[in-house]
Amino acid sequence: MRVLTWLFRGLVFFVLFAFAMNNLHPVELQWFWGYKSQAPMVFIVLAVFSLGCATGVLAMVPSWWRHRRDARQRLQLLPEKAVAPTPTTTHANSRSGGHSTLPAELPHPPDMPAPRKPGK
Repeated sequence: MRVLTWLFRGLVFFVLFAFAMNNLHPVELQWFWGYKSQAPMVFIVLAVFSLGCATGVLAMVPSWWRHRRDARQRLQLLPEKAVAPTPTTTHANSRSGGHSTLPAELPHPPDMPAPRKPGK
């Protein structure tokens, strides 16, 4: 499987390299107020792609900060010591009315992983 992955990566690299070699002719960019600049087309495409990636990352930063803040708040809601299930309690046993180790209300949605404790 690793060989196929590396073959696919090599194929993608050579296709992109061939694209770059076929687009080396100079392109003239006409800016505002009569400014002009010339550069190979492949550099223009690379620059626009890089600007798009940077814009996408910068657009995601507020969302990342919000998620980190929410994770920190959820971490503070967790109890200090979680009650460990006894070895005799099984999944089927807890369904049929056995004692449950989960709190009445979870501090985070059950479909999301619990936030990690920050390292010291």
